[in-house]
Amino acid sequence: MASVLNSALSLNLSNFKSKRVRTHSLVSPLSLPLTRRRVTIRAADTDTNEVKPQAPVSGGAGGSSFNQLLGIKGAAQETNKWKIRLQLTKPVTWPPLVWGVVCGAAASGNFNWTLEDVAKSIVCMLMSGPFLTGYTQTINDYYDREIDAINEPYRPIPSGAISENEVITQLWVLLLGGLGLAGLLDVWAGHDFPVVFYLALGGSLLSYIYSAPPLKLKQNGWIGNFALGASYISLPWWAGQALFGTLTPDIIVLTLLYSIAGLGIAIVNDFKSIEGDRALGLQSLPVAFGAETAKWICVGAIDITQLSIAGYLLADGKPYYALALVGLIIPQIVFQFQYFLKDPVKYDVKYQASAQPFLVLGLLVTALATSH
Repeated sequence: MASVLNSALSLNLSNFKSKRVRTHSLVSPLSLPLTRRRVTIRAADTDTNEVKPQAPVSGGAGGSSFNQLLGIKGAAQETNKWKIRLQLTKPVTWPPLVWGVVCGAAASGNFNWTLEDVAKSIVCMLMSGPFLTGYTQTINDYYDREIDAINEPYRPIPSGAISENEVITQLWVLLLGGLGLAGLLDVWAGHDFPVVFYLALGGSLLSYIYSAPPLKLKQNGWIGNFALGASYISLPWWAGQALFGTLTPDIIVLTLLYSIAGLGIAIVNDFKSIEGDRALGLQSLPVAFGAETAKWICVGAIDITQLSIAGYLLADGKPYYALALVGLIIPQIVFQFQYFLKDPVKYDVKYQASAQPFLVLGLLVTALATSH
């Protein structure tokens, strides 16, 4: 299960980030879009220490129908309107949000394996994944449609497979559907204050300003990557915990700290686009600091964050959970030296596939620790 979620998270963070105007998916409202269009630019005078970007993956006529349904690169062109609508929501980006809800429910200490609690959690997962993550992924595609027309003209919107008016209708259906489910969950949980609704509403707003001008947060390496990390770790966790228990300030701080690790994961996907980002004036961290410095910022954000949380658990009188978390951090560090620090472009997929299952399991260990 963890490896499946990890694969989805890796795809999410690479997919999501391809959409930063680089020619290069609670934000959903529980998650931000994860797709990054890359521009391939060859420069003879590029610093030899910089990592060369890879060419974008092609799609269209020779693409895969399976990729099309998941909403990832290499998708076949499709004429069935419902399949196209599904593609825009990028189902491959939903599992991490589902995992976040699971962690939040576990951290609440109040989840029971009853029919009612299982039903609540499923509705919360539907809200976080298909509806609100689907909304954020669709709006990301909508605001990248002009760039996609140049770099990936076979995609649904620039290819004309779906009209802009149909996309706008889909956005409203997904947004209102997600907010409606959030309100239903508040009523179902007997909340005096509609906390799940406001989490969903705030996440939806964050999704909008991430993708849409004039703010377009994804153009800034620090802010955009932290928003990515928070959307895939903090917001769904908060929703799951608020649904079954109480969302306390210490949990908010703890999960936001974990989002710094998410920032590090997001940086992994910046290295392939260094030259394109530089040409477009986009301040990704590898552009701002150089590839050598940025890769250490990346692993530092991931490792120091988790070690700090292990220290917090130890200080909170939970040594076994702290030890378990450290045991999950060590393999991540090993894989960083084995793959990522050697060549962050060549080994990014191997690194994420090897290391991220341990980070995903660490999230659950932390959630279980906070439930006691």
